[in-house]
Amino acid sequence: MSFSAVSLPSSASRPPSNLCFTAYQFSFGAPANFFRSGSGGRVVLHGGPHHFCQKFCGLKRWILENLHSQHHKMKIGPTNEYKSIKNEVKDHLTDHSYSTLSHEDSNDRTTKITLQLEESSLPSSKPHDSVTGPTTSLESSSIPQTHSSEFLIEGGAEASLCIAVIGATGELARGKIFPALFALYYSGFLPENVSIFGYSRKDMTDEDLRSMIASTLTCRIDHQENCGNKMDVFLSRTHYINGGYDNREGMSKLNVLMQQFEGKSEANRIFYLSVPQEALINVACSLADNAQTLKGWNRVIVEKPFGFDVLSSHRLTQSLLSKFEEKQIYRIDHLLGRNLIENLTVLRFANLVFEPLWSRTYIRNVQVILSEDLGVQAGKYFDGYGIIRDIVHSHILQTIALLAMEPPISLDGEDIRNEKAKLLRSVRKLEPSDVILGQYKGSTKDEVDVYMNSLTPTYFAAALYIDNARWDGVPFLIKAGMGLIQHRVEIRIQFRHVPGNLYRERMGHNIDRATNELILRDTPDEAILVRVNNKIPGLGLQLDSPELNLLYKDKYNVEVPDSYEHLLLDVIDGDNHLFLRSDELAAAWNILTPVLNEIDKKNIAPELYQFGGRGPVGAYYLWAKHGVPWAED
Repeated sequence: MSFSAVSLPSSASRPPSNLCFTAYQFSFGAPANFFRSGSGGRVVLHGGPHHFCQKFCGLKRWILENLHSQHHKMKIGPTNEYKSIKNEVKDHLTDHSYSTLSHEDSNDRTTKITLQLEESSLPSSKPHDSVTGPTTSLESSSIPQTHSSEFLIEGGAEASLCIAVIGATGELARGKIFPALFALYYSGFLPENVSIFGYSRKDMTDEDLRSMIASTLTCRIDHQENCGNKMDVFLSRTHYINGGYDNREGMSKLNVLMQQFEGKSEANRIFYLSVPQEALINVACSLADNAQTLKGWNRVIVEKPFGFDVLSSHRLTQSLLSKFEEKQIYRIDHLLGRNLIENLTVLRFANLVFEPLWSRTYIRNVQVILSEDLGVQAGKYFDGYGIIRDIVHSHILQTIALLAMEPPISLDGEDIRNEKAKLLRSVRKLEPSDVILGQYKGSTKDEVDVYMNSLTPTYFAAALYIDNARWDGVPFLIKAGMGLIQHRVEIRIQFRHVPGNLYRERMGHNIDRATNELILRDTPDEAILVRVNNKIPGLGLQLDSPELNLLYKDKYNVEVPDSYEHLLLDVIDGDNHLFLRSDELAAAWNILTPVLNEIDKKNIAPELYQFGGRGPVGAYYLWAKHGVPWAED
């Protein structure tokens, strides 16, 4: 094992007289043969390895004391330079003295260290010699510098973070992304040296961008101290780049501007691609070639949908992977940033009461429900992709994957994504006979959606089966729709009946009402509900099925962050378990492709339902077909 050589050159081939005047000058009592003249006028220290640490520490002390005494004797020359020499030598020697020393195999089994300083950096024996250009050089090829030491040398600067929102003038950026970034900044989750960049084709200035987003920024209800000041600082760190119609040139301009704010320290970058699908590949490739930093990590956020079908999704994936590594790509679905989704793994793996029951042995069926109410209507984007590509492909299937996957070996993002991918590959391909499609219709002219002039489904119900040992035969019922009577997002897990139930006759005719059920509700009123059977107080024996209720708004007096805040913070932290990996993406398309092909061939027509109603009647029959009681609205 070698130690880096640090040598002290002198003007003569022999050691300097003031350094080797006598061996007993040194406080550590080195023997006379401890110093020998090396080649090139260097002083070479010799000694056995068992004495080396003591000798080296004594040498360090002698050098510092000698420099200190020479400093007081100097009559000519700036004192600042001697302070610099002392500090630099002290820092280097202190670092090296605590390094692990190694022993080179040589004939005489000696350990050699050479200390080299330029001649002008050592105080001369003549007190009137001026010292110019003091430098300390370390030949430390065998001991690499740590990252933190580089920052200290450069002034202690921490890594900077630049976040670029591509498509900054779009509705998503104005309404969700910039407010989420400000919320993170205000709450202290962004570094102080963060810089925000808006990029689009519009001819705007920094002030125009700041004015546009200022009205969308709000402080949390539960803490609003210095809100105005924080908002002003955040806006001052927001800058605009007009990328024009040549993205390569535009990304080069973005890169130059980022470099101006990053300085020489480590620099990390996040690019949020809030752009239409048809522009995604061009923007991503231009970014990869012209705007990535070489001084830190680069992460790219891609908005859903991730392709139109299995082929277009594959082309998009291959284009991205040709420019980025998989770990750099974050495919975002804001619905996966809800607290309900994050809590799924906690409920399963942190509670002994649930995990032993989490299989076909005890669970009868699982229902995943997402219904949007009257206030949500489809638009041009939705008419092109429909509810299957927009919601079912990512959000619904990812929810099922997190709910039903095998326990990961750790909470690392890749370990969780490995289990999700295995689960999705185990899902049986959907049969058209197990799918109900719907499209809402308006009863008045005011309710008619002008964009819904095609057969694009606004409602999707289906029965999925997972072909593995844990879930064999358990139906997973999906219900996702728009324009329904109630806005509701929840997961209902119904357990099997109690075998040989002694109280069966006391439960009435509807035995399904007495089924134990776990309900994980996100909207309305986030809650965890457990339906149990219980005796009604009083004389006689009457049973009821009440719900044990953990209502979040009563238990936790905190404001729930927006899902974009949650997911953006995950990107900053490098936590990718809620983002789709390429193999998860392909597995999800394989599940849905048979149904999408039938829709494209017009072999399946959506059933019309009243806007503001309960959805297609066919969904009730689908639930009955698989022996599942319909969840109450």
